[in-house]
Amino acid sequence: MLQYLVVLAGTDPLVWRRIRVPATYSFWDLHVAIQDAMGWRDCHLHQLRVLDPHSGTTLLLGIPDRDLPRDRSVTASWTEFPIDYTVGDPPPIHYIYDFGDQWQHAVIFEGFEQADRRRKKPQCVAGAGACPPEDSGGPHRYATLIVAMSDPNHPEHDDMLEWLGHPLDPTRFSAAEVRFDDPHKRWRMAFDEGAS
Repeated sequence: MLQYLVVLAGTDPLVWRRIRVPATYSFWDLHVAIQDAMGWRDCHLHQLRVLDPHSGTTLLLGIPDRDLPRDRSVTASWTEFPIDYTVGDPPPIHYIYDFGDQWQHAVIFEGFEQADRRRKKPQCVAGAGACPPEDSGGPHRYATLIVAMSDPNHPEHDDMLEWLGHPLDPTRFSAAEVRFDDPHKRWRMAFDEGAS
């Protein structure tokens, strides 16, 4: 298993997760594991930026778009594997989710962990901080949301409570409650037109 520390930049309280994923995972699979561990719903685009240890160049991974210029092209994340990028002391992977809100994550490789040979699924072993709500506007707007939700007299409290639909506890997180989807099933849902 590959162990990663995932830290969501700009959050206070800090939102982070420690996950383990099978060494056979592709970057697409890692993306799905990050989404599930963080609590995101995978309803926006994402991109991973990694340093190729062999060439020293930066590689952009995600969902390719043929309409983008060649210098902004993205390699399909399911064709590359994190284990190939764990040479030496690799720099953090830069993972962006939702290009509008710009949720930026540092994905830090912490090493190899022994696991039960039968374990084929990822695992969240630790973490803290609630995942920000989808479409909440990025770290700065999320900070405003936390302040407004914690003060019933805040001028935006009622509007934000109505938008969110429930009270907000920015510290709430339990690693035991994390459930991981099958990344192959998620891929089929996203790309296979015949999938239901």
